[in-house]
Amino acid sequence: MRRETLAVVVVLAAVLLPMWYVALQGEAPTEEVEIDRSVSEIQPLSGFVDTPNKLAPSQVGVIVWWALLLLVGVLAGAHQFMNWAVRPDEVEERSVADGGTELRLPWIETDRRWVVEHHPPSQATEGIVVMGALAVLAIVFAALFTGEYLRLARTQYFGVYAAGMFLSLAALTVAYYAWFMPHVEVLERRGHG
Repeated sequence: MRRETLAVVVVLAAVLLPMWYVALQGEAPTEEVEIDRSVSEIQPLSGFVDTPNKLAPSQVGVIVWWALLLLVGVLAGAHQFMNWAVRPDEVEERSVADGGTELRLPWIETDRRWVVEHHPPSQATEGIVVMGALAVLAIVFAALFTGEYLRLARTQYFGVYAAGMFLSLAALTVAYYAWFMPHVEVLERRGHG
């Protein structure tokens, strides 16, 4: 780990961990309110994870921070995956170190901007397989979400199904970018005056 990264992590930990410790103490536990089963079959508190009945604003803040840090990690991981999965480590032979290539892209290149590196999309079969699997997964989660909505005995699985659907669609976008989009690196001369 680089020294700069370690310094940022230490500063964040020094600030956030004491705040989170205090925030996680929360409020006193509250009594669960149940629905009269003789009147309705709706089960809003049913779920596979035991969740608290009430969260203090400070606890919500801790959850939001963890969610944001997790999101940053997922985005960094997705970016690394896209580069690792299909981008070659070496520059193509037609890329030239002095800032020009044989490839001509007239909509990008001008007298002040030129293509330095170009990797065509791999369009590999595994990309199609991965995209097909993710599309099916998104459809399954969408069907589960719809089925949960149409059932009378609704539970807290709405969030799980919606998260599965949206994460599948996001992974589908990542897979499309990784296997079916070219990688083009452009240099541009800019004036600072």
